[in-house]
Amino acid sequence: MIVKICGITNREDALAAAEAGASALGFNFYPGSPRYVTPEAAAAILAALPAGISKVGVFVNQPPERVTALAGRLGLDVVQLHGTQALAAGVRVWKALPVGPHFTLRQLEAWPAAEAFLLDTAQPDQHGGTGRTFDWTVTRGAARKLILAGGLDADNVREAIRAARPWGVDACSRLEAAPGRKDYALMTRFIHAALSEAET
Repeated sequence: MIVKICGITNREDALAAAEAGASALGFNFYPGSPRYVTPEAAAAILAALPAGISKVGVFVNQPPERVTALAGRLGLDVVQLHGTQALAAGVRVWKALPVGPHFTLRQLEAWPAAEAFLLDTAQPDQHGGTGRTFDWTVTRGAARKLILAGGLDADNVREAIRAARPWGVDACSRLEAAPGRKDYALMTRFIHAALSEAET
């Protein structure tokens, strides 16, 4: 199972996440986010990562050609797309969708080229990083790969995995000492809990 730590802004947090067993790291290229990282800073962090870690670029309503160009320049493995932008070509795409009262799995059908869908709690004027959970049972019966996000931490990720049996889980704000700075104990506990539950 994919265990992704999002909102990485520095080399130390990236290496700590990798050491704890994360399989993917997210780098936020949305300037409106408190976890925004410049492409130049991200390049330095990416260069320090061990092999085998999936490098995920997070974008919000960016032109597809810019997304594709930056993914190629930085060597990103996946782009995670929020908002209404078209899917980028020539790169693996995880499409982020907000889960609110009117969410249904039929919404996934609008994005047939997406490799997977990251489902996060809907919040007005906020693209992820809400720190709030949603009803995981709405994902049951999905025919596509799903990554659960939204308010996950070591205390609830096991329950989330049991409820939805997702392809992956993603956490960010609940694992922080401050926006963009990870709490290593919280992060390690989350990763270990997710991997342990995935093995059962």
